Amino acid sequence: MISDYQALSQARVNAALDSLFVAPSPELTRLYDAMRYSVMNGGKRVRPLLVYAACEALGGNVDEASGAACAVELIHAYSLVHDDLPAMDDDDLRRGQPTTHKAFDEACAILAGDGLQSLAFSVLTDPRLTPQSAETRLNMVCALAQAAGPAGMVGGQAIDLGSVGLKLDQTALAFMHRHKTGALIEASVRLGALASGNASQVQLDALQIYARAIGLAFQVQDDILDVESDTATLGKRQGADIARDKPTYPALLGLEEAKHYALELRDQALNALHPFNAAAEPLRALARYIVERRS
Repeated sequence: MISDYQALSQARVNAALDSLFVAPSPELTRLYDAMRYSVMNGGKRVRPLLVYAACEALGGNVDEASGAACAVELIHAYSLVHDDLPAMDDDDLRRGQPTTHKAFDEACAILAGDGLQSLAFSVLTDPRLTPQSAETRLNMVCALAQAAGPAGMVGGQAIDLGSVGLKLDQTALAFMHRHKTGALIEASVRLGALASGNASQVQLDALQIYARAIGLAFQVQDDILDVESDTATLGKRQGADIARDKPTYPALLGLEEAKHYALELRDQALNALHPFNAAAEPLRALARYIVERRS
């Protein structure tokens, strides 16, 4: 089921994303080409899937969630472009292809990332792309800004860079990853719920518990794959975290215990969805997929 749902959702969000990269003048063609390259060169689209699935779980129209789905993917893509730069993780490979600063150059990659970040908020404020009420659009902007900025993803990346060579305990490791990875995943679920137009506070609270669990599970599984998988499967350099002496869950807990912890987090997410009916089945399938994926 998840493969069919993923294919359908990918096609929906990819069509919406593709329409965003039309250079308004010839002088900007290279910048827009770099932005397009950074977004449209593959990817599982987990965050847009979560937007659509949360909207669907609350009885919303998924076609009206495409603006939110684009916004979270644009923020995710910008973060990858900047994370891959020599000043940060210094990666040459992303999704099996040269990273943006290798395919273009470092300056162009920085500007492409900047452009993708601001474009995400433009999408949310444009009623043609995000047809919800002005109040709902404002709530979406606030949720995404909080998740993407220093109180969320950017803050997590700062902690990550400052943790190289350190031995973090489990509480500190979770704090870092709830910011670096989890914050945008939580925002994806929240934006999807808001896009439905039907979200009660009780439902939003339950979905936040779900999203916090899968956000951390996603990172635990990433750490496991960095040990167990290979570069061709991952589409990025295998063993990179070990080589950089970054704190990871397998290093802290051991590989088998890290796998067990990922399953515990999956079960926490599924338990949070007990109040929801069959319309939330895509959310349940995504929780399982996140800890079963091999890339």
